[in-house]
Amino acid sequence: MNRRTPRQDTTRELVAVVMGRRPADLVIRDGRWVNVCSGEIIEHTDIAVLGSRIAYCGSDANSMVGEKTKLIEAEGRYLIPGLLDAHMHIESSMLTVTQFARAVLPHGTTGVFADPHEIANVLGLAGVRLIVDEAAATPMQVYVQVPSCVPAAPRLETGGAQLGPGEVAEAMSWAGVIGLGEVMNYPGVAAGDRKLHAEIAETLKAGRIVGGHYASSDLGRDFHAYVAGGPSDCHEGTRVEDATARVRQGMYTMLRQGSAWHNVVAQLPAITRQGIDSRHFLLCTDDRHPGTLYEEGHMDDVVRLAIAKGVPPITAIQMATLNTAEHFGVSRDIGCIAPGRYADILIVKDPNKLVIDLVFAAGDLVAQDGVLTTEIVPYPYPEYARRSIHVARELQATDFVVQAPVVHGTIRARVIGVVENEVLTETMLASLPVQQGEVLLDSIQDIAFLSVVERHHGSGRISHGFVKGFGLNKCCALASTVSHDSHNLLVMGTDKRAMATAANQVISMNGGVCLIREGQIQATIALPIAGLMSDQPVEAVARQMEQLHQALKSCGCNLNSAFMTFSLLALPVIPQLRLSDLGLIDVDVFDLVPLLLKVDNA
Repeated sequence: MNRRTPRQDTTRELVAVVMGRRPADLVIRDGRWVNVCSGEIIEHTDIAVLGSRIAYCGSDANSMVGEKTKLIEAEGRYLIPGLLDAHMHIESSMLTVTQFARAVLPHGTTGVFADPHEIANVLGLAGVRLIVDEAAATPMQVYVQVPSCVPAAPRLETGGAQLGPGEVAEAMSWAGVIGLGEVMNYPGVAAGDRKLHAEIAETLKAGRIVGGHYASSDLGRDFHAYVAGGPSDCHEGTRVEDATARVRQGMYTMLRQGSAWHNVVAQLPAITRQGIDSRHFLLCTDDRHPGTLYEEGHMDDVVRLAIAKGVPPITAIQMATLNTAEHFGVSRDIGCIAPGRYADILIVKDPNKLVIDLVFAAGDLVAQDGVLTTEIVPYPYPEYARRSIHVARELQATDFVVQAPVVHGTIRARVIGVVENEVLTETMLASLPVQQGEVLLDSIQDIAFLSVVERHHGSGRISHGFVKGFGLNKCCALASTVSHDSHNLLVMGTDKRAMATAANQVISMNGGVCLIREGQIQATIALPIAGLMSDQPVEAVARQMEQLHQALKSCGCNLNSAFMTFSLLALPVIPQLRLSDLGLIDVDVFDLVPLLLKVDNA
């Protein structure tokens, strides 16, 4: 149970501990204090804690020890602030908040800044409320950002809900809400979209932070307009010039290292070579699937990577602690080890390796040697959250046929080209065969069918496209209700019958993922909560994800984090080419474009 106490309710008692009028609840003795405020490592430091907050950091806390004080001997190990993820989506881990906390607390993550726009696109403001309420019952500090783009691209896709300025204003009054989620409709900001600017205005009126998402490589006038529009951070940079431009404009650059998008290394030279001040750089994950969390870790993994690429350890730790807390205006509570702050403390032997021995969250020991030591009670999700798949009927192979304007010949088509370890796609063109009025695949070109089935309103609408780069063999299909951000039913395959089978299996599970090969189910992940999250622990979901990845390899797919890459193919706010339930979208022009072009011959 989260026992974090507001600071205004603790000052008198914290002072009483320091002055020896009452004993501390916890004293950590003789540690090396990684002081992210001063940039020092201070030897022989004691930390005294009362309740959820730190009372004292100094050379001798013996006078604060009472009969019931819990003593922890650091024995010269390093005392590091709990790690913070500056931008992420809990739902993208396929875990509930409770299970996510179980997964990341042993890795030293004690706080996250979460934008629940995945569940909001399915369940609306009620979904956001579910995340806020569940988060409050975990030891982890979860600051929630109200989703700004539900749906992400209103003209270009169909979501399950809509949020506007009224909903944003309402949520700003909730405890635990820190600001507005990433403003993905960057063309709308530059164009002066009234609804979007009204949401930004409500956020600024409440004194909160507006999250950014500028996914274009154009750093000209549109970029400057975006910054002027209010967003104060961005995690979509992929180049050194992106990182530098954002910082120079007063934004915070978030360096992202998710499961499938690896953008830290490419941007770190802004610090390590160009000498740009690191205090406006933050580390984040954005999206990590359960396999990555289970096998590689969370923010500890990102910090280790930054250190390995030349960032001094204390600087890398600042980028995952104090910098983040200062940006969001909560450094009086988290982000450093200092009096008055929450006792979110990690004890480690070596800050370079960052293998975490002990994790304290709000003064409680929650993990030791990578194992959770506290019980977190599961959250009871309501029935409406478990019945969110509304597809009009059982799907047939014929539902995935791409009709051509000619009976026989070849036709030119736009194709989505995936880029490994990047969120961006490429716009490609291919000549595909036509037989009896139906566009077929050319396996030599590594092209698969792609379809989006509207799943929120039972409209029966299905759109079609093509994707290149997954390497799928014949008779394979992958279906999922995780398809950012509107989370319609996304289906990819080389065989239309397999596509229908995979899609129907997902529908029968009330959401999830299914891979079919030669008519047989190879892997499934049931995600009954909003079609996005499992109610199983991370260990179980990680095993299912590993089975999926192995099965994808047996289908010929060797992409790193192939499922994560697949799940973004319907996201119409990241260039270049995407597919929604309304059709094919050229994100550079932010409009629908024809799938089929000219007939090569007839």
